Amino acid sequence: MTSDGLVLAGEHPAATREQWRELVAGVLRKSGAVPDDQAVEALLASRTYDGIEIAPLYTADDAAPGAGLPGLPPYTRGARPDGHVRGGWDVRQRHADPATTGAAVLADLENGVTSLWLVAGASGIPVGRIADVLADVHLDLAPVTLDAGAEFADAAAELLRVHAEKGVPAAETRGSLGADPIGHQARTAADPDLAAVAALAADAAEYPNLRVITVDGLPYHDAGGSDAQELGAAVAAGVAYLRVLTDAGLDAAHAARLLEFRFAATADQFLTIAKLRAARRLWARVAEVSGFAVPQRQHAVTATAMLSRRDPWVNMLRATLGCFGAGVGGADAVTVLPFDAAIGLPDAFARRIARNTQSVLLEESRLAGVIDPAGGSWYVERLTDDLARAAWAWFTEIERAGGIVSALRSGLVADRLAATWAARQDNLAHRRDALTGVSEFPNLAEKPVERAPAPAAPSGGLPVHRYAEDFEDLRDRADRALAATGARPRVFLATLGPVAAHTARATFAANLFQAGGIETPDAGAADAATAAERFAASGARIACLCASDKIYAEHAADAIAALRAAGASTVLLAGKPSDEYEVDGFVFTGCDALGVLRRIHDDLGVSA
Repeated sequence: MTSDGLVLAGEHPAATREQWRELVAGVLRKSGAVPDDQAVEALLASRTYDGIEIAPLYTADDAAPGAGLPGLPPYTRGARPDGHVRGGWDVRQRHADPATTGAAVLADLENGVTSLWLVAGASGIPVGRIADVLADVHLDLAPVTLDAGAEFADAAAELLRVHAEKGVPAAETRGSLGADPIGHQARTAADPDLAAVAALAADAAEYPNLRVITVDGLPYHDAGGSDAQELGAAVAAGVAYLRVLTDAGLDAAHAARLLEFRFAATADQFLTIAKLRAARRLWARVAEVSGFAVPQRQHAVTATAMLSRRDPWVNMLRATLGCFGAGVGGADAVTVLPFDAAIGLPDAFARRIARNTQSVLLEESRLAGVIDPAGGSWYVERLTDDLARAAWAWFTEIERAGGIVSALRSGLVADRLAATWAARQDNLAHRRDALTGVSEFPNLAEKPVERAPAPAAPSGGLPVHRYAEDFEDLRDRADRALAATGARPRVFLATLGPVAAHTARATFAANLFQAGGIETPDAGAADAATAAERFAASGARIACLCASDKIYAEHAADAIAALRAAGASTVLLAGKPSDEYEVDGFVFTGCDALGVLRRIHDDLGVSA
């Protein structure tokens, strides 16, 4: 077919950005949201925690540097020329329980998992138990990646001993010894033993397909950091390891082949895709100036920060999005954490769902059947470039501070991550960042999921956060009050007028209050007197008016007076703040929901 034989949408006149602006502005003006002189893009744009603007529309005018070709520098489009087409990515599952790992490992390997991630040492499987866990594993078929914290040298020696006992030739030994004293420093503030890393690399010289070091970006993500902060810190750690290894006599290319990078994959699929593409580009730049061309090997893990303990079933959906983003982004290995991982040790059902998530994407969705499926998307290419530039700026700042080890010691990294976490907390508190099942659409009747406690994770360094933690703290307080008194804290919804007039605001208010574990009995279709009477019978001490603006104008004053006369210690109103109403506060879209809920808990004497 000739080049002019088929024109996409050729039967339609070409559309322009100006036409789009006019149409969108017309719709927005009808709602009163857009002044005539305000640009539509500015109004509809959002920003990431790195300050990157996400526009509402991307076209060919949104230029980004050429991404190159898969398998060639800068590796933005993938480390391999065939992408994942041959066999897909490595399905890697995490295990940390010394009591059940042996059986769980075999169940995983028999049902789609292709490699193992073993947490060893004080936070997981004792080093002396590694042989027991791997007793029935064919190590020539199932590579093992270790994660042993400060005990990385002992764990590595034990793993290699097990390989030798099983008769696995050195040339067929794969996986990673997982040494990462810098990551351990980030988690614990312990000084890193970098000399031991060089010694381990020397000891592993006879294993050509074995990686030695994990460059872990998860501590920075878990501390509430942004995507660029995670990338920049990881690249800085990777450079630090390159220096250690080359100082010990290895050439740069050989040293780079000993590294594997670990990144968080979140429910924001586009940022995950762009992050992994940007990470390969960043490392390719390091390789270029260092005189080698070895692509970055990536292990993506669904983020623990996004996991909730409340309504944990939603975590299955978050993990699916994270896994999708990791696969499209070109990760070499992917770990989907079980949906109950934030609660304790995952059970067999949770592990099964985690591995089946990957199986569905690989085998049924055929996600690995296309090389760099996001390549060429104006949005993804621009986002990749913006993220790479933001991460490079942070990496160079760390380097100017003396490198990642010094930046961790001085508090530079901690301070920067804390600032990002504070901004994220503010968005979470105001529900600009929604948490389904937690801050939005909570289910007070859900049965708690109980699990055996997991081994304590390393601590003492960067903090570990989950986005749901503040709302879940309030839910825990409310549950303790229920257990102690037989009743939850409650806010009575004084719903005025017919159902159609109050449903929208009553639903909004109930959703908000229930995010704090607070019951919300309501008055039904009522006038001011009836609402006050039903409030008095409810046993509540706090009331929230819910109605339309028209009904507020006519009846709010009478309702407020009636509710106070009926014993309401606090009267709130669902709607935008206004001086017209003598109430104690307002609940509305964009309000500080967390602050409102904390005040209600305090007013009702719900103990922390």
